[in-house]
Amino acid sequence: MFKNHPKGLVVAFFANMGERFGFYTMMAILVLFLQAKYGVNAETAGSIYSWFYFAIYALALVGGILADATKKYKAVILAGIIIMFFGYVMMAIPGMPISLTVLFLLTIALGNGLFKGNLQAVVGQMYDNPKYEALRDKAYLIFYMGINVGAFFAPFAATGIRNWWLNTNGFEHDGSLPAMCHMVLSGKLTDSTRFAELASTVSLNGPVTDLDKFAREYIDVFSQGYNYAFAIAAGAMLISLLVYIFFNRHLPQKEANKATKEVQVEKGVSKMGVSLGAMAVVSLGVYFIFGNVDIGFAFGLFAGFVAWILQVSTKEERPRVTALLLVFVVVIFFWMSFHQNGLTQTMFARDYTVQSVGPFTFLFFRLDYILAFIGTVAGLVLLIRKKSAAKTRVLGGTLLLGLGYLTWYFYSREDAQNAIAPEIFQSYNPLFIVSLTFMVMGIFTWLANRGKEPSTPKKIGIGMIIASFGFMIMLVSSLDVISPVQLQGEPVPDASRVSPYWLMSSYLVLTIAELFLSPMGLSFVSKVSPIRFQGLMQGGWLLATAVGNKLLGIGSYFWDRLELWQLWAIFVACCLASAAFIFIIMKKLERLTK
Repeated sequence: MFKNHPKGLVVAFFANMGERFGFYTMMAILVLFLQAKYGVNAETAGSIYSWFYFAIYALALVGGILADATKKYKAVILAGIIIMFFGYVMMAIPGMPISLTVLFLLTIALGNGLFKGNLQAVVGQMYDNPKYEALRDKAYLIFYMGINVGAFFAPFAATGIRNWWLNTNGFEHDGSLPAMCHMVLSGKLTDSTRFAELASTVSLNGPVTDLDKFAREYIDVFSQGYNYAFAIAAGAMLISLLVYIFFNRHLPQKEANKATKEVQVEKGVSKMGVSLGAMAVVSLGVYFIFGNVDIGFAFGLFAGFVAWILQVSTKEERPRVTALLLVFVVVIFFWMSFHQNGLTQTMFARDYTVQSVGPFTFLFFRLDYILAFIGTVAGLVLLIRKKSAAKTRVLGGTLLLGLGYLTWYFYSREDAQNAIAPEIFQSYNPLFIVSLTFMVMGIFTWLANRGKEPSTPKKIGIGMIIASFGFMIMLVSSLDVISPVQLQGEPVPDASRVSPYWLMSSYLVLTIAELFLSPMGLSFVSKVSPIRFQGLMQGGWLLATAVGNKLLGIGSYFWDRLELWQLWAIFVACCLASAAFIFIIMKKLERLTK
């Protein structure tokens, strides 16, 4: 996999893997934690979630400016890892008020801002060497796969530690109970019959008689399990820190160029003034149109960045900067849609997906089961692959027989119905990334050998079209369910719960879209960015991602205001409109990549 690539790619791969494990542990459970611990509604949880996601990427702009100004990319990355580690440690402490929880989320976001964009920039710097230039797109696919190896294990770790803590304290898991517990404690639950039935079902110590006591205890234990999952994330960050400290010597050390450090101080004030003016005008305009100050601020910040970078770039740099800014516009709407996986799609997994499945489907909801199944499939591929050597075929046959038997054993010992956790759905996107990356690389290589490989901008446009089909699956799955707007806070009836394969299929299609867009976008930014703006333009990519993440709140806002199929239709439309835009400006983008 790393053959012919510089050694620094291995360091970046594993340092990023540890950090992403911690991050996706957080993202798999954050909305569920906020609602379980503090009893907030979907709109409030979505607002905190989207602000955190916004800050994660918006602060990358700060990290990019700092690294470009000092040329100390590696030092800034190290500071980011340390700050993130501190934030995760504080999130692991149970009993924090919501104000401190938000503060520590912002601490994690700051550390991530120093780390993420600059590590991506350093990867790009390795491939500025003509020796490696042709491998740039493939390098970002490999780097991106490292992100998702860590992300795959994260939901299983979060669910495992949460369930262990619940069982230790005499409870089983039921994702619908925390909301009802808060309704009991606030006196809003008028009929407690259903609650009493569920409480007795999850109690390992017999029937529940004191409903108020049960509600308090269940909320505390449930949310503490998530705190301990944050501790697992802190441990992953520590591993990432150690990898980076001991092996960062293999990463390039970019030296400062005096010519690029010269700043025209007398023009700085006026340039900043224009940027702030653009930010204010756009913020107010968006606020008056949508009536939402959060979205207004996000778009205003992006407008300020656009105005500033266009001013400080030279005449020669401006065409490249302009092309990147146009791609950033598309990025906003892709991530607004795609990152619903941690928000409305997670709510859909909790509320509208069946809570128990048969033995075959259950193979995909336990880590040991799914690893055995993956190993079986890998063995089959090695065995039948035409180019496999004899030893490889023997290995493939051994895996197929050994792990195939283990998979059958797991399948045969399970009950007719087995409980599943909504967090596990978060593992499918990274699983599909890891599984499909080599296939996508192979397709691109096959096309390149025949001179038919799509350009990087064209891959981005194709990715947007594919993403629209991912949300079309969600739309179809929601046609016959009772939407939250009709339920008015009542539990979702079993008749409105659908097969988990709807969500799994949606994640599969969205993952293919992501492989066409995200790593290709990172490669495009590193390829087209002017030399003195490498860190800054990676920060700009992440700022656009941040604006998209702030728009995530659109999903939670409409969650209990529209029919569910109408909610998914919004994201189908956004993806198709973005695809149309990217193809309109395709020729301009392709000229800059040649």
